[in-house]
Amino acid sequence: MPNHFYSVKIANEDLILLPEKAILLPEYKTLLLADVHLGKGGHFRKSGIPIPKQLAQEDLATLSDLIDKHQPETIIFLGDLFHSDFNQDWEWFQLWRELHPNINLILVKGNHDILPDTLYKQLDITVVKEYNLGFLLFLHDLPKEKTNKFILYGHLHPGITISGKGKQKISLPCFYFKENEGILPAFGKFTGRYTLKKSEEAQIFAIGGSKIFKV
Repeated sequence: MPNHFYSVKIANEDLILLPEKAILLPEYKTLLLADVHLGKGGHFRKSGIPIPKQLAQEDLATLSDLIDKHQPETIIFLGDLFHSDFNQDWEWFQLWRELHPNINLILVKGNHDILPDTLYKQLDITVVKEYNLGFLLFLHDLPKEKTNKFILYGHLHPGITISGKGKQKISLPCFYFKENEGILPAFGKFTGRYTLKKSEEAQIFAIGGSKIFKV
């Protein structure tokens, strides 16, 4: 049966997988999420494509709800927090930050994080290439060199195809764990999805609405 969250043990660390497409690390009072892609809608609007303005606001509202519910002291973004160059969606992010001034924010820089670090500094956001907690290593994408730590990353926007009766199929975002790595689904609503294949080695947790279930 689907759960409203899923607890897993990874590299001797407790992870709580949330249907909002985030991970809670209760021991560290930390929320972990990837690929918010704030500003992507604004980027398209600047090009004349009519993307709804409220997308960024909805993602930030979801994040605020997670803060209210779980009371984290730290939020770690696994890259692609802001999708592109400066646009009006940054103003919504500034307002959101003013509502949560005491949260420690850490950005593990991704390929779409092209804004100058000075902008993040103004909002008291620490920008790093990687980050460690216990046996966990946080990155935006897999490293070229091997490591003995368990890697958690984003970038791929993982999804899984679920088949039903009558040949119905649906693609759902998912958490995807295998060997010494785990991939987080994209937190942002205005993102694509890359369908991964099932395998005996992988643990896959699909997200359907407000519930999570193991595939």
